[in-house]
Amino acid sequence: MPLVVGVRFNPATKVYYFDPTGVEDLEVGESVVVETTRGEEVGKVIISPRQVNDVEIVGRLKNVCRRASAVDLTQMAFYRHKEQEALARCREKAQEHKLPMKVVRAEYNYDGRHLVFFFTAEKRIDFRELVQDLGRSFKARIELRQIGVRDEAKLMGGIGKCGLGLCCNTWLTEFEPVSIKMAKQQDLPLSPMEISGVCSRLLCCLSYEKDHYIETKKKLPKRGDVIETPRGRGKVLDVNAVKETMRVELESQLTVEVSYEELSTPAQPTTVGPTGQRRGKKPIPS
Repeated sequence: MPLVVGVRFNPATKVYYFDPTGVEDLEVGESVVVETTRGEEVGKVIISPRQVNDVEIVGRLKNVCRRASAVDLTQMAFYRHKEQEALARCREKAQEHKLPMKVVRAEYNYDGRHLVFFFTAEKRIDFRELVQDLGRSFKARIELRQIGVRDEAKLMGGIGKCGLGLCCNTWLTEFEPVSIKMAKQQDLPLSPMEISGVCSRLLCCLSYEKDHYIETKKKLPKRGDVIETPRGRGKVLDVNAVKETMRVELESQLTVEVSYEELSTPAQPTTVGPTGQRRGKKPIPS
C-alpha cells in the first residue's frame, strides 16, 4: 500500500494525494510545495502521511517537493494580491476580442509562472487569440478554463436562502447529484424560485435530509390512509416527516395532530367501498 499525504489548495475543495517520500514528518496544517499538472503549487496538508489502498490512487502519484518556505509563502501572498488586477485586465481583453464570455476569477500559482482564468459561457468559445494576447500582457503561462454555474457559485461565494454562506463555498468539497424527486419526497413546493439556489440550479441541501425522509415515510401512514388514533378512526390529511406527526380528520370531522408514538397499534390502510363499508385488514400491533 502506497504512503500518501492529503493536500488541499483552497478551502472547501477536494483533497488530493501526493507522495511524501523524502519530506519527513509532515503534519496537518503545514504548507508544502507539490508537483501538479499545472506545475508547482503550494497547498496545505489536510491528511498526515498514511498508507492507503491502491484503488484510492487515481493516475500517477505526484511528489511533495518540499515544505513551503517563508519566501514561497510571501510570493504566494504577493500574487494573490495581483489576481484582482489580472481579472480586470482579462475582462477588458475579452471585450476587445468581442468574446461572449463572463470571466469570474483569476488564479495565480504561488510563484506567478502560471495564471488561470475561470469563465462561464453559453457555448464553446475559440479563445486562442485571447490567450496569446494575455500571455504577452502577463509574461506567464495562461490557461482559460470554462466552468458551469455551480462552479461559479463555489468560486464567487454568497448568501443562501438560509441566511448562511453558500455550502459549496464554505465546506462542501464536491457536488452531489440533486433531483426534483428529492423535493417531492420532502413535500416542498415545486416552484423553481423556491427550490433553486443562487446558481439557478436545485438546492444542494435537498440531498442532506433525503435519507431521513425516505426512512421516516416508510413507517408513517400515507396521505389519504384511514388509521386508528387515540381519539378514534380518521383520515390522514398531511404528514410531517420532520416532526413525525400526522394531521388527521376524525370521523367527527374534527382535525387533530397525532404523533407516531401515539399510534400504539398502527392500522393497515383501509379504503371505503361503494356501499360505504370500509375494507382492509385489522390493525396489526407494532
